[in-house]
Amino acid sequence: MATTNDLKNGLVLALDGQLWSVVEFQHVKPGKGGAFVRTTLKNVLSGKVVDKTFNAGVKVETATVDKRTMTYLYREGTDFVFMDAETYDQIHVPAGTVGGAADYLLENAEAMVGLHEGSPLYVELPTSVELIVAYAEPGLQGDRSTGGTKPARLETGAEIQVPLFVTIGEKVKVDTRDGRYLGRVSG
Repeated sequence: MATTNDLKNGLVLALDGQLWSVVEFQHVKPGKGGAFVRTTLKNVLSGKVVDKTFNAGVKVETATVDKRTMTYLYREGTDFVFMDAETYDQIHVPAGTVGGAADYLLENAEAMVGLHEGSPLYVELPTSVELIVAYAEPGLQGDRSTGGTKPARLETGAEIQVPLFVTIGEKVKVDTRDGRYLGRVSG
């Protein structure tokens, strides 16, 4: 148990039998009436985001989420198989739980897996990953000055927009939160 004064981003609350992660919160002290806390919560399983207001000092039930560094091994059916870096235990994470992270997951990549009572809740990737461009239309000479972009397919199968000068086989840095191209990786 915690009170609303203990809220912080990333804390997981157990409300109405569901787990909600605190995305942001704000303590509000109006001129009249009691203080309250305005929060934005994200359902850990469904990804649904809601705004919820609590009176200040109210007790809220927290859920213990065990964050572990795991290595993605392979896909088995619709599951993604991860191995715990410390115990070498393998767990199966359903595709729905992996969500958009699947677009940027390569075998042997490390990810943070959040577990609650042994069940995987979410998979968190580093904010950026380096992936090879598997396919992109060739850019035309003279296109470089326009700052235009073209679609490219990464080795994971994800499609992103890249500058016109990027070619097949190049390694690019991609933001895993929104699929943005962050630059070429040399070497």
